[in-house]
Order: sequence, then structure tokens, then C-alpha cells
Amino acid sequence: MKKFKQTMNINEYGFIRVAAASPKVKVADCDFNTGEIKSMIDAAEKENVQIICFPELCITSYTCGDLFFQETLQRKAVDSLLDLTGFLKNKSSMIAIVGLPLLVKNSLYNVAAVISHEGILGFVPKTYVPNNNEFYEKRWFAASHHLNDFFVEINGESIPISSEGMIFRTPFASFGIEICEDLWMPVPPSSKLAMQGADIIFNLSASNELVGKNEYRKSLILQQSGRCNAAYVYASAGCGESSTDLVFSGATTIAENGRLLAEGNRFSFNNEMIISDIDIPALRGDRLKNTNFLPLQNESMQEMECELEPVSVEKMHRKFYPHPFIPALEKEDEHLSEVFNIQTHGLAKRLRHTGSKTVTIGISGGLDSTLALLVTTKTFDILGLSRENIIGITMPGFGTTGRTYNNAVELMKSVGVSAKEISIVDAVTQHLKDIEHDINQHDVTYENAQARERTQILMDYGNKTGGLVVGTGNLSELALGWATYNGDHMSMYGVNAGVPKTLVKTLVRWIADTQMDEQSRKILHDILDTPFSPELLPADSEGKIAQKTENFVGPYELHDFFLHRMLRYGDSPKRIQFVAQQAFVNMYSSEEILKWLKVFYKRFFAQQFKRSCMPDGPKVGSINLSPRGDWRMPSDAVAKAWLEELNDKIIS
Repeated sequence: MKKFKQTMNINEYGFIRVAAASPKVKVADCDFNTGEIKSMIDAAEKENVQIICFPELCITSYTCGDLFFQETLQRKAVDSLLDLTGFLKNKSSMIAIVGLPLLVKNSLYNVAAVISHEGILGFVPKTYVPNNNEFYEKRWFAASHHLNDFFVEINGESIPISSEGMIFRTPFASFGIEICEDLWMPVPPSSKLAMQGADIIFNLSASNELVGKNEYRKSLILQQSGRCNAAYVYASAGCGESSTDLVFSGATTIAENGRLLAEGNRFSFNNEMIISDIDIPALRGDRLKNTNFLPLQNESMQEMECELEPVSVEKMHRKFYPHPFIPALEKEDEHLSEVFNIQTHGLAKRLRHTGSKTVTIGISGGLDSTLALLVTTKTFDILGLSRENIIGITMPGFGTTGRTYNNAVELMKSVGVSAKEISIVDAVTQHLKDIEHDINQHDVTYENAQARERTQILMDYGNKTGGLVVGTGNLSELALGWATYNGDHMSMYGVNAGVPKTLVKTLVRWIADTQMDEQSRKILHDILDTPFSPELLPADSEGKIAQKTENFVGPYELHDFFLHRMLRYGDSPKRIQFVAQQAFVNMYSSEEILKWLKVFYKRFFAQQFKRSCMPDGPKVGSINLSPRGDWRMPSDAVAKAWLEELNDKIIS
């Protein structure tokens, strides 16, 4: 049976496909250059690119020198532009941005031309024209501020041209343009363009190569994309340019909000093109939360409406990392040490402020309490306090297994804290009897009675020793409400409150491998291999954990991904579902993702009341659920609209 490839309309989910191209060129040979531009447009069309950007002065080449003064070259450049515009007449799904010299009255301008099947949409002249040891552009070109015209006549048509910048608005995104040197200035035009609503900045460039320049140039692109909460698409002239004094490499870069999405080959004599899908709602979500990101007053900037057809693609031209809270390996030491330092110094400040010399912490043999214990021991070392002042209490109950019990006891011994064991079995048995609850009825009352008994022990022991209780619950549990209200939900300072479950595991593994002795490392690795469980139900017939959290609420890696997309970018359920399918391809089926996403929304909305009165704890990343800071939500909000958007539909 023949299989048909499935396609997806990426614009429906907020993405727009862009490309940065560096074509082969011959100096002053407009026919050759135009032919190469056409071939790259054809190649981009096959990849469903919607907007493609070419280098500065690509129609003529950048290194023409005094030939720019020749009327022949000026006229040929405009003729070539009209040729390209005619070529695009049958390509309704693409906008191209090309560079050329343009004569306006008595001055020559280095401009970007925006063209599509609609014709020439507008010209954007270069704002900052360099005049230094390498580039003598002021010899040939005037800066944009010298321009007094609003239109230029081309082939009998009046084409908009703006000295103050121009915003091009498509149905899927708005974009602006700057040219080469503009990026290197203290106040790049792209800053104003972004403030006026440009989601994407295109830079047509001709940047020569010097030792070390590429990294610096790339850092400028990344920084500017982050500063503008925008995508930045950069295309520079290549090796076909004249090498009389300088060499050009054809650098191409696409960045999004400080993140590198794509980078092309340099020093190639072939046509080079990179493609990426830009996440427009994510960019706009960041701007929405920044109340200083407002249109500039007294700025006159032309706006152009551009037609652009939606495209359907077989695959995305970008990768979605399924574990957004876990750093890449090359940045692991830097990022994880930052998290650990934030946790330890947050607790250190609280201990200093309260004058506490002791703390009480419940140790279960699970990951969360393990991380909290490691944070606490490090904090005591920083403050010069004895680790014996840390009272670690393991409180075995009806569901405690030998594995977790032994790990709890051995871990406390290995790190040198004062270890206590207080069984909750008798106390909870009596309590269930007092409230007339059948001990064989393993329901929520049975489970929560154990969690609250443990919290009571910790609080009372903290009072007895004059110390505070360190909380162990993590960010993922707060999101899902996977905590007993006024049980493990409560503490005097929650060191893991800003750390999601996936990061808890990564952080414990990193601490084990980089900071612990062999005995402690062995214990920690066994804890890492233990299934997530509150151990509130009796063990199975083999004495192993019967109550596995992820079997009930779903995989934490999915929930952490959902949480990140919802809070970091403000994504709708439909977008989260779509992006999750890209991130977890071949890991979870579409049906599984939909199932657990619905669980996520139901629990997130229903459990806000627990977050509304959560203890203090340090924020460690871009996502946090503190009701005093990052997340303020009414406890009785209804999830109906979010669940209706999913509507049991599987995105194919």
C-alpha cells in the first residue's frame, strides 16, 4: 500500500518559515548574480520558505567600488530588480529581500528591496554608512537621513522608501530591515523596529572576515535578537566578492530571542542557504509580559501590508528540545552550579535572618528529599555550621520499602547529619481509628493522614530543636498539585520550589558525580534509579514500590514540557500539543500527549489553592509558581476553555 506523506500548516500554529541566503556572485555582473538569486529562490520555494533574505548589494555585488558611480551599473541593477520581481509573479508564497544601489534624485543609496508577486513593496536604505579603514561606503552612498522623499519612481510606479524605517506586515508576522553596519551601532535601527512591532529583523550584510570576527559578529546577532525579543535573520556576502583587499565568507545566521537556530557554512564558493521556522507567538508572549515594550512616541515609521500564503510542510526546520529545564552537556557545569548556588544561598539567607542554627528535614530515600538534603549540607558548610545540626528524620510508614528506607538511612550517615527514625505506623493507625476510618480502605484519607503525620513530626521536632523545617517539594509537584495540603505541601522554606522534577534528577546526578565521595555517589545513583513514588500505599507482594507517580499523573518530562510552554511562552493548548509532538516524536504517541496534556490542565487549574499558600522558596529559572511573584491566579479559575480547545483532537 502506498503511503502518503502527511503535511502540516505551520502558520496555523504560529510559525513562519524564513531563509538566509548567500549566493555565488561575480563583481558587477548583474545578469549572473540575478540568475543565482533566482536559483536560490527556486530552491527555497521547494522548502516552502516564505521570506528569504539575500546579502547587501547582492544584485551588483558589494565590492564594485567606483563602478557604483556608473549609470550603466545603476540602470542594470534596477532592470535586474524588475526581472526578479517578474520572476516572483508566480510565487505567491514567497517574499524576497535583495540589495542594490538605488539612485534617488542626486544621491545614491545602499538599499534593501522587498519584492513579491505583488511587485516591489518598498525600499529600505542603509542607516549608518561606514567610512573606515576597510569600508569607504560614504564615497558612494548617502545615509538614510539624507533622504527627503517618501516614494521613488520605478518603471512608472511609485514605490515607498523610508528614511525612518519601514514595517512590513504579513498575515503571520511583521518584519523590519537593517543593513550590515546598522547592527554594529550603539542604537541599531532594529531596536526601534522591534519596539514598533517587527517580529523578525532581516539584515542584508557584506561583512569581511578577520581573525575572531565571526564569533563577535554572531554574539552581536544573538544579543540583538534577545534584546529585541525578535528573530534575527542575517545574510552576508560570500567568496565571490572581490578579494583585492578583503575576503568575504558568506556568513549566514538565524537567531531567535538570544538563541541560535541555524548557522550556515562559511568560505564556500557554492550557494549557501539556511532555513528555520520562527516561533512568532513565543516572541510576542515575551513582549506582552514586558510592560516597557511599547511603541515609541513621535516615531514616524511607514507600514506596508504584504500578502503571504500559508504553507504546509512535511517537517519542521527547527528542533524542539524535549527537556527545556535541562542544560546542554557543554553548559551543564555552569548552569547546574548556578541552580545549586541559588538554592544554597537562598537557604543561607533565611537561616541568617532567623538566627536558626539547626534545621529539620524529612528524608524518604526519594529524589526530592535527597536534593533538599544536599542543598542543606552545602548551606551549612557555607555558613560554617556543623552538619550535625541538620536533623534528618526518616519516617517509615505503610508503603515504605526496604530500598528507600535503607537509602535514606545510609545517605544521612554518609553526609554526616544527625539521623533520626520515627515510625508513623502506630500514630496513623490510632489517628485513623480516632476518625473512624477503616485502615484497609486505601483512599485519599489513608494517604493524606500519613503525609500530614510526617509534617507534624517535622514541625514539632523543629520547634523542639529551635530550627526551621526545610521543604522538599519541587516545581512540577506544585504545578500538578501532587502534594498533600498542609502535609508535604508545607514547610518553613522550600528549597526545591523552583526546581522542576526533570531538573531535580539531573541536578542530583551532577552533584553525585562532581562533588561526592564514592560511598555517597553509590547511594545517590541508587536513589536516581528508584521510581518516583510518595510510598503511601503498601508495597507489592515482592516488597517493591506499588504506587508509581508517573503511572497516575503521567510522565514528568511531558508535564515539565507543558509547564514550560504554558508559562514561558503563554502557549495555547493547541500549540503546546503541536510543539510537544515535534519534541517527543518517536517517544510518545499523539494520543498519549493529548491524554496527559488534558490531565495537566485539569490538575493545574484544580490545584491552584495549594500554590496560593505555598511557603517561601528561591526562584532558579525562568519559570516559577510563587503566588507572591511569577504566578498569580485565582484558586477557582475554570479550565473549560483550555480543555475545549483540545477537544479530543489528535493533530496529525
